[in-house]
Amino acid sequence: MSGRTSEQVRAGLSHPVIDGDGHTIEFMPLLHDFLKEVGGSEIYDRYVRSRPQPMLGRGTRDRWYQMTPQARQHERVTRPSFWVGTGNTYDRATAMLPELRRARMDELGLDFSILYPTGGLEFPGEQDEEIRRAFCRAINIMNTELYGPHSDRMTHAAVIPMQTPEEAIAELDHAVGTLGMKAIYIPAQVRRPIPLVEAEAPDLAGRATYLDLLALDSPYDYDPFWARCAELGVAPTCHSGGQGWGSRTSISNYMFNHIGHFAAAGEGLCKALFFAGVTRRFPTLKFGFLEGGTAWARTLYDDISGHWEKRNVETLKRTLNPANMDMPRMLELFKEYGGRVAEGREEDLGELLGTMTHHLEDLDNVDDFRACGIEDRSDIDELFVPRFYFGCEADDPSNVWAFRGETKLKAIFSSDIGHWDVPDIRECLEEAYELVEDGELTEQDFEAFVCSNPISLHGGMNPAFFEGTTVEADAARILANNGGSD
Repeated sequence: MSGRTSEQVRAGLSHPVIDGDGHTIEFMPLLHDFLKEVGGSEIYDRYVRSRPQPMLGRGTRDRWYQMTPQARQHERVTRPSFWVGTGNTYDRATAMLPELRRARMDELGLDFSILYPTGGLEFPGEQDEEIRRAFCRAINIMNTELYGPHSDRMTHAAVIPMQTPEEAIAELDHAVGTLGMKAIYIPAQVRRPIPLVEAEAPDLAGRATYLDLLALDSPYDYDPFWARCAELGVAPTCHSGGQGWGSRTSISNYMFNHIGHFAAAGEGLCKALFFAGVTRRFPTLKFGFLEGGTAWARTLYDDISGHWEKRNVETLKRTLNPANMDMPRMLELFKEYGGRVAEGREEDLGELLGTMTHHLEDLDNVDDFRACGIEDRSDIDELFVPRFYFGCEADDPSNVWAFRGETKLKAIFSSDIGHWDVPDIRECLEEAYELVEDGELTEQDFEAFVCSNPISLHGGMNPAFFEGTTVEADAARILANNGGSD
């Protein structure tokens, strides 16, 4: 640990500290009151009656506890998370009570916080449309009322359901246009039934699903939603998990399912947005991927660059098109060097050589980067680096990956206050600053991490985002100096 407290670390800095991802924990009885007001008693009663739910959605957690180990194995029901909130009494109350959080901001070394829900992260995955939309509307109204009086020190992100673009735009317009919310949370994916299974075996549709990543190969066109975000000046930020899909489906071990799951979910959406050309079509739009760190982002950036160098359309057609091979020369080589491989196999050899030049590809449709419009290596930097921001927890040593190499990625400091992986919220900033004390980050890197990057993510899209806050002057200076892009 650092020799200084978070409050002392902040006192030694020449710039403010912005928490890009703090968490609140909902007081559910109050949220249920808002749900009744928004959806009416019928919606609330239906929500209560539907627990536990046998397939996807909120009931999975309850159902797992009601099953025997044998039943879990038989149905392969993923072990849900447990004890997600902090067990520290004072910190737990801080995550639930806006006035207490505000009272402790200086102690935590934080000038301003952008807050995200806990239970609310799951609401967009609710399968019942009316309950889903009512819950998202209710939590947005509730958090506006609770945290609005403290807008100089914190702002709460709106929860936006993404089942359809129309549903997303409706809640976006209400949250931003009516309630005045400035930040938004979107799920990184929507789980949908496979159409073939839904048509031919509807009883199994809830178990045979795929992940719609909202950009590439989606059954819906989400461009109207991205366009609306750009018009309203809000950066879509995702804080979704990957537990329950891929390899993270252990029926018994929460930690096995948890490790890397935020990164997996963030990578899926980030990669889809890039390859679908969303950052090409919407040049002002910025995206945030929270709580997954930057190790995956660095790997993804490097992989995209390396793949493009070898498989951009011109190189692809020149070096990998099977039709380019010289088959007479190939036959000569087999005859001269084939030995036992080719001996007595003239007919087999003829068939083999025929398959080498045969392909099913349409040569006008082999460019997997076509939606990006990449003409040279610098285009990748323009479409990736200033558009994507990556939330990093304070104690993650891989935060340094964002600042290594010639190209620096946009890492943003995330306290994750309120959750189990922060045993003492007073230590967040001091843990992050240890990378400076250990020589892993420069003071300039740290300023970008905790100050200029979160300002450019939100203020770069909405110059008024930080007006009326304690960091207003610093935000204006940073935005004026680099336009919100650096």
